[in-house]
Amino acid sequence: MPFTFKRFHIDDSRCGMPVSTDGVLLGAWAPLTEAKSILDIGAGSGLLSLMAAQRSQAYITAVELEPLAAADCLNNFAASPWSARLALVCSDIASYAQAYSQSKAALFEHIICNPPYFANGPQSDNSARAAARHTDSLSFDTLLQSIKALLAENGTVSLILPSETVAQLETKLAPNQLALCGKLSAASVEDKAPNRHILLLSHAAQSTANVFEQLLTVRLKNGQYSNEFIQLSKDFYLKL
Repeated sequence: MPFTFKRFHIDDSRCGMPVSTDGVLLGAWAPLTEAKSILDIGAGSGLLSLMAAQRSQAYITAVELEPLAAADCLNNFAASPWSARLALVCSDIASYAQAYSQSKAALFEHIICNPPYFANGPQSDNSARAAARHTDSLSFDTLLQSIKALLAENGTVSLILPSETVAQLETKLAPNQLALCGKLSAASVEDKAPNRHILLLSHAAQSTANVFEQLLTVRLKNGQYSNEFIQLSKDFYLKL
């Protein structure tokens, strides 16, 4: 379903995952404004890449496996004000990481990703939606190995995950020589436990003992957005 933001438009009609609050939360919070190069893994419609383009002066590379989603992404990039800073690669991230490493090109200063996270359970009859949501298409191990290979020495990574799987990914950080340096935990409704977590990662060699943590509520009990969510996302949503 098409979705119009303040400075760009998204057509996600052929994407497995439509525009969501998760994506907006990640794209608005990720500390990427100073990055000169950004990689969007599993770009889908291109939402995160376009939010990153609005918030930074970076050159952004989006990697998307599904050809139909990639076609939507490319169209959304072309229609945006930042098309000259946006590039799309239709590939799986492991193959892209291998080829990129061999090219000796400069590594990415920030990597952003809203990854598949369900390891089991029923899958959608829509194959594109199933691939976007389930780790059959991209395991945490493959994701983290690719991130390690593509992340600049002092670079950072932003990922969003549900509460059910965040601990699973965290246990895989050390074996991949990555470390947690920050976390935003978000509750969908006031007085509810957080159900989404944005993890900020770095190379383990660059990490410190201090991990900062933040809490955020998306909506109040009356259904309205909280002031903190409004402040975070007001540059994007039309009605804020």
